[in-house]
Amino acid sequence: METFRQDLFEEFIGESLSFCQDNESKSDKGVLRGLHYQIEPQAQSKLVRVIKGSVLDVVIDIRKNSKNFGRHITIPLNEINKYQLFIPKGFAHGYITLLDETIFAYKVDALYNKECERGIIYNDPQLNIDWQEMGMDLIISEKDLQQPLFSQAEIF
Repeated sequence: METFRQDLFEEFIGESLSFCQDNESKSDKGVLRGLHYQIEPQAQSKLVRVIKGSVLDVVIDIRKNSKNFGRHITIPLNEINKYQLFIPKGFAHGYITLLDETIFAYKVDALYNKECERGIIYNDPQLNIDWQEMGMDLIISEKDLQQPLFSQAEIF
């Protein structure tokens, strides 16, 4: 299976983009990661997909001048549908794993930079995200539990 081709990808998004790093994580059911993003000068675009298992992926528009500012979408990504999701700069990203041993992979166009790393708390009432955890015991890192509300986050 061909999972990525630069020329077709750039034709699809309508711009030139160079990925510089691939990342992969393996998580059990109920792991919630996010909501993450990086600010300039190391803001990142991401291309995400699931190799094995299933996630509910969440993307929030954090561009102040956007007509969709503060709105989010959710999309299931899994090993069966083989969907990939492109997340441009200016969006926060997170996901919850719906199956054990889920392998999540993503490409980024800027290297990780701790000083530029930002986040938003996953359960912000203003965002009202339905994580569809369906009675799962959530596993959330301490870092993700300490993220600010959307109204207090440093955004684009």
